[in-house]
Amino acid sequence: MSAINNSQSSSQSPKGAKSSAKSAKSIAILALALIAFSAVAVVQGATKVKLGLDLRGGTSVTLTPRASEGSKVTTEAIDQAVAIIRQRVNSLGVAESEVAAQGSGTNRQIVISVPGQTGEKIVQLVGQTAELRFRQVLVEGAPNATTAAADAKSATLPTGVTPDLNAKYAALDCSKKANLQGGSTESPDIAVVSCDRNGTQKYILAPAQVLGSMISKASAAIDQQGAAGWYVLVSFNGEGTNKFGALTTSVTKLAAPQNQVAIVLDGLVVSAPRINEAINGGSAQITGSFGQEEASNLANVLKYGALPLAFDQGEVLQVSPTLGSDQLHAGLLAGLLGFLLVFLYSFIYYKGLGIVTVASLLIASAITYLSFLLLGEWIGFTLTLAGIAGAIVAVGITADSFVVFFERLRDEVREGRSLRSAVETGWVKARHTIIVADTVSMIAAVLLYFFAVGGVRGFAFTLGLTTLIDLLVVFVFTHPLVALLARVSFFANGDKLSGFSAKSLGLKIKTDGTENLKG
Repeated sequence: MSAINNSQSSSQSPKGAKSSAKSAKSIAILALALIAFSAVAVVQGATKVKLGLDLRGGTSVTLTPRASEGSKVTTEAIDQAVAIIRQRVNSLGVAESEVAAQGSGTNRQIVISVPGQTGEKIVQLVGQTAELRFRQVLVEGAPNATTAAADAKSATLPTGVTPDLNAKYAALDCSKKANLQGGSTESPDIAVVSCDRNGTQKYILAPAQVLGSMISKASAAIDQQGAAGWYVLVSFNGEGTNKFGALTTSVTKLAAPQNQVAIVLDGLVVSAPRINEAINGGSAQITGSFGQEEASNLANVLKYGALPLAFDQGEVLQVSPTLGSDQLHAGLLAGLLGFLLVFLYSFIYYKGLGIVTVASLLIASAITYLSFLLLGEWIGFTLTLAGIAGAIVAVGITADSFVVFFERLRDEVREGRSLRSAVETGWVKARHTIIVADTVSMIAAVLLYFFAVGGVRGFAFTLGLTTLIDLLVVFVFTHPLVALLARVSFFANGDKLSGFSAKSLGLKIKTDGTENLKG
């Protein structure tokens, strides 16, 4: 006598046919989605997974803080700078970059490590001081002017210009490249001398009345008429709106050049427009012959505030991926062995049902790989050793979902239900457990991502991503595939290799043909 009594008609009921069609449709939609996203990856050139600093190498740059007039190197200032730089790096995408302070006390340095060939360029961007100030122009002259007086033979200096400022003005030569590096964080409360970014003009500027800290948001935009090109639009908070309005009101009736307001970034004048009328609307444009990338970068650093210190770029190291490559091979080998052991265990314990495990893991792996490709292209995601560890851990999470479903399915069959019926009743009972288990993993991944830094965030991101993929695969592939296999006679009739035979289910057949559970 057969171990399982499946009293079923030779033809499917309308309800059964509808269920089969639904399962087949689910698998077909998943297949089409995989094909579509694969095509997107090829079209966008995302054919290789982007690797992190520890796997493909990159750039590591050391920034040394320096004191300047109006700012001191303190532990608090360094910690604030690390936080701001980390925000700027993270805004560029999930690139597994690391920002950390090394050393002790006020002798600490900030080390920024960025994967890939563009590391040094990114470090230069995020390391900008981004001290934005609006200052009234007191004097404007040639890059190598020797006095601020209107007439070189006259001793009369313009209003607001002291002999000391005049001496600094004469000593500054804006035609020298060394004076165009920026990075100044002089106190906003004093008048300063400065060059424009191109070294074509030299200025004496009044104390700043509007600071970058008064900016509420910043964005890059382009003049639709094409005349001004790219510019940065800044919006001020309440204090900034009032002070900018007062500044522009006070200079409108003055003679040139004192009717100009200089926009000063990191000690260099970006633009010094003439003010024709008061600007009380709470917003302004920063122009300066920007390209799209330059305007976007400037808006990005302004969004997260100015660094409290100026920095000198120190040692620049190109990180070798040799050690990481060896560990990558070891990690991939460990992952492959893990897959093989899961496959072997599935076939030994679940026999024919192990086909579902293998197929589901292969589908999950394909979705994960495709996600890595597309996320690398869309948000700059890079895969690190920690990320690989997260993906390998997720194999166990996915296998757990299969075990929960399969064991519930076999319990339903032991209770006397047909395999077709057991698939649906078992799934209803198993899916709650699967959702709860994956939710716990997601919560852990989210907490790790937001409260950790560096490689741990890569582990958390990959763990969270693969947990979501597990849910997707179990719901739209594993369950529908089992539902379809339940209609195949090999499984439905309890073949000894199907995983649903009396021996596999732990049933003991008595001599009278009845069935009992062992134990």
